[in-house]
Amino acid sequence: MSESKIGVSATHSRRGFLKSAAVGAIGFPMVVRSQTLGANAPSKRITMGIIGCGNQSEQDLKRWLPMEDVQVVAVCDVNKASYGYKNDKQFLGREPVRAMVESAYAERSPSGSFKGVSSYVDFRDLLARKDIDTVAIITPDHWHAIQTIQAAAAGKDIYCQKPLSLTVRDGQEMIKAVRKYNRVLQCGSQWRSTDFLRGFTKAIQGGVVGKPHRVVTYVAKNNFDGPGPGWKPMPVPEGFEYDMWLGPAPMAPYHIDRCLYRFRFVSDYSGGQTTNFGHHSIGLAMWALGLDDQWPVEMWNMGSEFPLKGDLFDTATKIHFGCRFEKGMELECVTSPKSFGVRIEGDKGWIETRGRSITDASSPEIAKAVQGKGTSEQFTNHYRTFIDCVKSRETPNESVEIGHRVSSICHLGNMVMKLDRKIRFDPKTETIIGDDEANKMLERPHRGPWSYKV
Repeated sequence: MSESKIGVSATHSRRGFLKSAAVGAIGFPMVVRSQTLGANAPSKRITMGIIGCGNQSEQDLKRWLPMEDVQVVAVCDVNKASYGYKNDKQFLGREPVRAMVESAYAERSPSGSFKGVSSYVDFRDLLARKDIDTVAIITPDHWHAIQTIQAAAAGKDIYCQKPLSLTVRDGQEMIKAVRKYNRVLQCGSQWRSTDFLRGFTKAIQGGVVGKPHRVVTYVAKNNFDGPGPGWKPMPVPEGFEYDMWLGPAPMAPYHIDRCLYRFRFVSDYSGGQTTNFGHHSIGLAMWALGLDDQWPVEMWNMGSEFPLKGDLFDTATKIHFGCRFEKGMELECVTSPKSFGVRIEGDKGWIETRGRSITDASSPEIAKAVQGKGTSEQFTNHYRTFIDCVKSRETPNESVEIGHRVSSICHLGNMVMKLDRKIRFDPKTETIIGDDEANKMLERPHRGPWSYKV
């Protein structure tokens, strides 16, 4: 489907949003008729609520809105509408995204119009809806655990964006809830489902580089700079529920660089590019090397760098750490100007990909082992897998357990860079051996009234 059909930036100016918001009622949705969405009967359609209407929601909705067996019936965000996301042209928030969803369905309606997608400020109101089967959690990382746990308890299946968690404890509690309530959860690391990387993984497991012994994972450099030391609080914008945005995180003065897209560079809410692109590259390496069920036993800093003291941004500006897995495989994670990627070294050579193609190899023969190129259209596979697993009750290809393990390695990497010392990890207890300070960093206190309890 073209950008003009479902892209907020292309179709919804501020004037257009205000017009649609004035006309559209906020209430329970009418069911889109089968003539509108194709042959799938409404009784067989998977209904979905979107929790988090920022930058990534645009990308995710591009995959779900064209699916005839999926109907988005509600959206939720603490921001009513504003610019200030990843780029200046994005006008996002719950009302623009609601308008985007309605516009997409209107184009497929015989009448050319459609109203009825509900919008909420509080995600708990959306979860209370009995007519919603699934939720997509596309909020900042510090919200993922609590929202996932409450969604599972409400009987919803869950697509949770990566990184799965903010802390190791978060992931542990998410696994408990998903298994207790027998829910399907797909962690949203979409590269894992592309045809090209499936081929790459098959080639590695087929011995293209021989027996692998080392892997280098690359992450992108920071794409924003912080306001620097001496930054000043700013007034909270109208229509932005800031206290709800903070949620379980510590109370802190508002600044635009703390919220929306740039939250990822503030450790109270995210883990920087370590958890952003690191989840992609480390997850791909673990998948290709058959390490999805393994933990590292040692981790160490290799020369990371951080912002100046007093800056609002406090996650690493240069990422560089290493780890050794249970069976001896060594992994290095480092910032690269070429974005994310993976280099796998074996006793017969090495091969490198940046996700879309083979970028380098130790020989032409090895380079030719994986044919074709990856495209962003292949991301749809990941979203489709989630819907299919909701129907079949099978486990998706990035389950809550895999998402937890990949995210946790990223968290441990941030830990050793911050502490600047080696740690030893016990996979059985998921704790740090002989280091009380490090163990305390495996979880964070929650600001009341928020907690893991339902």
